[in-house]
Amino acid sequence: MSQDGAGINLETSLGYLLKEASSVLRAAMEEVLRPLGMTVTHYSCLELLAQRPGLSNSELARGAFVTRQSMNVLLQALERDGYVTRPAQAPVGKVLPTRLTPKGRRSLEKATAAVRSVELRMLSGLTEPEQAEALRILKTMIHGLTQIDQY
Repeated sequence: MSQDGAGINLETSLGYLLKEASSVLRAAMEEVLRPLGMTVTHYSCLELLAQRPGLSNSELARGAFVTRQSMNVLLQALERDGYVTRPAQAPVGKVLPTRLTPKGRRSLEKATAAVRSVELRMLSGLTEPEQAEALRILKTMIHGLTQIDQY
């Protein structure tokens, strides 16, 4: 708590604990991805493309929680290194749909296994029903913050 008593108790603040959990999770993911030559953003980009082929730079940036500029730099590197392909010209409008290459898919398989091991470690103290309840609660919190008031 703050010295004047008007602050929040960081040990019981859900927002603060969620931020701490996010930070610890990201650090653990970076640790297992580093030997694979990846960052969390790199992994997120590949995972998004595996699940939703053809996403645009903007869609990938939103999904990976980075700026469009950062995603563009990453996509250029991934394309140069043979992990993704993008057409030279947009088939429609300005959007350059991005797709994984076989090399990108192989790299993603290793990264997914590494990230899954982190998630399993994170959840190891919870029973399956507790894991399901945690998922439900987190989705409810996200929903509560993303709803636009309709008054």
